[in-house]
Amino acid sequence: METKRTILIVDDSEFVRNYHTYVLEQAEFQVITAVDGSDGLEKLYSNRCDLVLTDINMSNMDGYEFIRRVRADIQYRALPIIIVSTQGESRDKAKGFEAGATLYLVKPCAPETMVENVRMILTAA
Repeated sequence: METKRTILIVDDSEFVRNYHTYVLEQAEFQVITAVDGSDGLEKLYSNRCDLVLTDINMSNMDGYEFIRRVRADIQYRALPIIIVSTQGESRDKAKGFEAGATLYLVKPCAPETMVENVRMILTAA
């Protein structure tokens, strides 16, 4: 039996975490959630994750800093990271890619689009 791929969702909004969890669990993924970048790092270091979905605007540690810290650890340099943010300006996207994001999706993101992109990235990884 194939093991489910594990997705870490890092978002300070409980509504968004629950929504993304529901969408990804319906698509047969296992989900772990974190409330900000610091919590995200703790969850990442204590679980095997195949992909991360992160917001940008979070207290304690924002998404950009979270991504930079993940990428600074050689063990996670190739881990796929998707930013899912309401910030859709090209400068926001550029900053996300500079930090090390694999993909940048703008909220609201259709469930099919999210699942499609997650699957595509995991297949390519």
